[in-house]
Amino acid sequence: MLLDTASLYFRAYFGVPDSVRAPDGTPVNAVRGLLDFIARLVQDHRPDDLVACMDADWRPQWRVDLIPTYKAHRVAVETPGGVPDEEEVPDTLSPQVPVIEAVLDALGIARVGVAGYEADDVIGTLAGRAAGPVDIVTGDRDLYQLVDDARGVRVLYPLKGVGTLQVTDETWLREKYGVDGGGYVDLALLRGDPSDGLPGVPGIGEKTAAKLLDTFGDLAGIMAAVDDPAAPLTPSRRKRLDEARDYVAVAPKVVRVADDVPLPDFTPALPREPRDPAALESLAAQWGLGNALQRLLVTLQA
Repeated sequence: MLLDTASLYFRAYFGVPDSVRAPDGTPVNAVRGLLDFIARLVQDHRPDDLVACMDADWRPQWRVDLIPTYKAHRVAVETPGGVPDEEEVPDTLSPQVPVIEAVLDALGIARVGVAGYEADDVIGTLAGRAAGPVDIVTGDRDLYQLVDDARGVRVLYPLKGVGTLQVTDETWLREKYGVDGGGYVDLALLRGDPSDGLPGVPGIGEKTAAKLLDTFGDLAGIMAAVDDPAAPLTPSRRKRLDEARDYVAVAPKVVRVADDVPLPDFTPALPREPRDPAALESLAAQWGLGNALQRLLVTLQA
């Protein structure tokens, strides 16, 4: 099981009241909410391995170099010298992230982030290397591109917390979007995604993109049709696609998750006992993690 950790702690932050606080009054709603999420996921799915995948760089420069608008609207502070820009996040969430990281480390839950890459890229690399079935837990539809029935890779998309999950496999993708996992990249880049600063092709929405892919097979087939006067394209769509060539040429590398991230050595096995009980006890007392941490510990030991 691969966790898109930021996606989950954002959901926890907005789903758990900020009245949930540490003894010193610091909000810990994201911390405790994430612990409850992990406990529920382990209880319901009993994965052999669990990896909390992290955004070491939420807006990699190599993606920005290709499409400068990539996540630009979410930049809070631009930092020079190759240091990742600071992402605009709620004031009371940022201080909770180091606490989340410390608690995961003390528990012994694998936490993996790699400089220059997003959590999506870590997930894509781990999913590609996995020998057995993989469940990816994320609220980010971009990861639908990794769905692969033949390899047992599916996305568990939270609808209400993590107790109600949309199980996304290729059958679901075809019914919803008319594409399989591999085709989702082409659909997403044609459609665009304002939340990620991806412009898409003007005038090509989700339904039109799906129809084009059904007709021409893939992005390469669509662009070949633009150059073929006999291809069944309306003049307006041909014109829009032709004008979007520069975007279409670079967008696949931006939208497609990396599968070659240089991962560090780590142990993915789900821990039965905390790696550092003393550190965990100290963190529990300092941050008032209480029942949320106890529920997770009991679940891990079951």
